[in-house]
Amino acid sequence: MIRRHLKLNPINQRRLQLFKAHKRGYYSLWIFLTIFVLTLGAEFISNDKPILVYYDSSIYLPVFNIYPETAFGGEFESEADYRDPYVEELINEKGWLLWPPIRYSYDTINYALDQPAPSPPSAENWLGTDDQARDVMARVIYGFRISVLFGLILTLVSSVIGVAVGAIQGFYGGKIDLLGQRFIEIWGSMPRLYLLIILSSIVVPNFWWLLAIMLLFSWMALVDVVRAEFLRGRNLEYVRAARALGVADRSIMFRHILPNAMVATMTFLPFILTGAITTLTALDFLGFGLPPGSPSLGELVAQGKANLQAPWLGISAFMVLSIMLTLLVFIGEAARDAFDPRKTLL
Repeated sequence: MIRRHLKLNPINQRRLQLFKAHKRGYYSLWIFLTIFVLTLGAEFISNDKPILVYYDSSIYLPVFNIYPETAFGGEFESEADYRDPYVEELINEKGWLLWPPIRYSYDTINYALDQPAPSPPSAENWLGTDDQARDVMARVIYGFRISVLFGLILTLVSSVIGVAVGAIQGFYGGKIDLLGQRFIEIWGSMPRLYLLIILSSIVVPNFWWLLAIMLLFSWMALVDVVRAEFLRGRNLEYVRAARALGVADRSIMFRHILPNAMVATMTFLPFILTGAITTLTALDFLGFGLPPGSPSLGELVAQGKANLQAPWLGISAFMVLSIMLTLLVFIGEAARDAFDPRKTLL
């Protein structure tokens, strides 16, 4: 029964086969998903708190909860500093600690550097430290996660709005389409980056504010594609027949025409995601993005520019961004081939 429900129709089976046949895009998808899933658990990979503490026959989870130093026999009621040799010694007397592979979070300052920050890569800091003595590897892991999550949310929300606007314009046409197109032409002609910088300088930037500001412009990416599909699809005979039978406009739009429009939409999604990540990186680089101290790939690029004597900063940012964007472009190419009706399996 489960297999019967999960079975794809012949068209989707062909698309899946075409996607798999594009080896570069298929393997890029798995590599990207693996990296993304790993970074979703960044706290278990890179953290200045142990994953698990066993002390005096009790189990503690510092990743999820805050424990005072007195819980481990210390003197202060404040949160325990697990990197403090004194606290670590107290715990080891009656238990043990399980540390993540990287014992730094994105905002942890390494006070034990043997040379001024930024310091080069070492066994302690795999990609070195930035100019504030923070571990670059930890900031890369957290920065990758926040960049992809930001891009995914922006892509999803803007796609829903863009598809809805394009569907309404294309299906009804007439004055609705005319006024909608004139508004999009005026709104789309505005200098987006400058407006983003102005709005970001007026409002204290954070993740959700930046998402809302960028959403003001990103929704237009899919309008023209969906509008064209609906303009073509509304005159097809099966749509006219549905209208003659009294089927509601909403049902015709979303049940009969939208599946055909989604073919073109799906091919654009990876490229919209790439553009969202690039825009966030540019804003962070210019200082109008995420709040100071946030794990940001754009901020790491800016540090590489400001500290040319520390090439590991620029190289780390370049490698992460180039690998991420290359994988997304390859995935987009595979999706484009998969939804191309002219493409055939060799």
